Amino acid sequence: MDLFQDKTILSVSRLTSLIKGLMEENFFQVWVEGEVSNLATPASGHCYFTLKDSQASLRCVMFRSSVQALKFSLRDGAQLILRGRISVYDQRGDYQMIVEYAEPQGLGALQAAFIQLKERLLAEGLFDAARKKDIPLLPRRIGVVTSATGAVFQDICTVLGRRHAGLPIVLYPVRVQGEHAAREIVAGIEAFNSYGNVDVLIVGRGGGSLEDLWPFNEEIVARAISRSSIPVISAVGHETDWTIADFVADLRAATPSAAAEIVSAGKQQLLENLLHLQARLEQAVSATLHAYRRRYAAADRALVDPTRVLGYLAQRTDDVSIRLHQAIQLLTSRLRSRINAASIALQRHDPSSILATRRGRLALAHVGLEQAITNGLDRRRQHLVQAITALESLSPLKTLARGYSIVERSSDQQVLTDTTSVRVGQDIRIRMYAGELACTVTGVTNDTR
Repeated sequence: MDLFQDKTILSVSRLTSLIKGLMEENFFQVWVEGEVSNLATPASGHCYFTLKDSQASLRCVMFRSSVQALKFSLRDGAQLILRGRISVYDQRGDYQMIVEYAEPQGLGALQAAFIQLKERLLAEGLFDAARKKDIPLLPRRIGVVTSATGAVFQDICTVLGRRHAGLPIVLYPVRVQGEHAAREIVAGIEAFNSYGNVDVLIVGRGGGSLEDLWPFNEEIVARAISRSSIPVISAVGHETDWTIADFVADLRAATPSAAAEIVSAGKQQLLENLLHLQARLEQAVSATLHAYRRRYAAADRALVDPTRVLGYLAQRTDDVSIRLHQAIQLLTSRLRSRINAASIALQRHDPSSILATRRGRLALAHVGLEQAITNGLDRRRQHLVQAITALESLSPLKTLARGYSIVERSSDQQVLTDTTSVRVGQDIRIRMYAGELACTVTGVTNDTR
């Protein structure tokens, strides 16, 4: 179509469509660098921003699929290099860049993502020393999360076989690079925490480029290590560079072989201590034997009857040999006792045995309480019987039963003890053991007795 012939009239949408096609055909892949501004991230997951320099600006859109592929987060003010195509947004007639790939200017995308995640997890406290768990001195079983086909697992088995033969090693095979590696590593850590029954975890792989090591820089791996109730040793085979997993783990080993040496260090130390004690014992035995040889030689020269001296020294030698044998047995027994004591201490902290002991104490306390209550009630019954007996002995009814009586003035029930308190004609009441008499005073005799 010749747009410049006489009076070719186009609709706005038609003209916009022609311009859009022209731009997309000629700018289907371009690289642009600039500064991000006016970044917007709606719920759709798409990103809208402006890329600008000192003299111009360019509208940009990055659809959700491309955003999810990014290894770092977009931010206002970031200097980026973008790859994409130029198109026209029909609704406004504005041209824009549809971004398919982005990387930080002067810094690789993976390195930028590493720095961003490291700063965020550091701010959350995931690297704090207070969160890190101690590596057990003598682990009973080791869990390993790594590739089943690489040399890492074989190196670990070789080192442990040499330094701690017989120690069980459980492998959870995972991919250690590629798109799904991080999720498999997380699954391995969580599986050991749920069902593994291991005392320490070694998570790692051999060396490689930043891209090869990237699964160990993923946030999901870092958080899985942080959540682990089992101590985790990060053993990625690189001496100088650190991964996010190294920062979060309870301990970082420079190589997988170094991690195996760390978990077997406790047994190695015990063996070294025993060898040191053995050397000291051998030296003591040698010195003692040497001293006795010198004494034997001196006695042999001094005594007239050498056979008697030889017999005596032979007896002493046997005695020393027996004592040395007993000392060795005693030392061995003490070492066994220390091991048994440690085992008993562990059993003593078993909640089931503690609960059983306390249930027994509660039962004894219950029996004692019942006995105390019963004894207290018996004593109070005896006191009650004694009090009743005493009251009955002091009761005025017993006096009345012997023929005595109580005289009261009828008007105010005052007990009369002499004749001065009553007059002729007053009504009185005489209380006897059985019944009462209502009387009237007809005469009063005053007797000073």
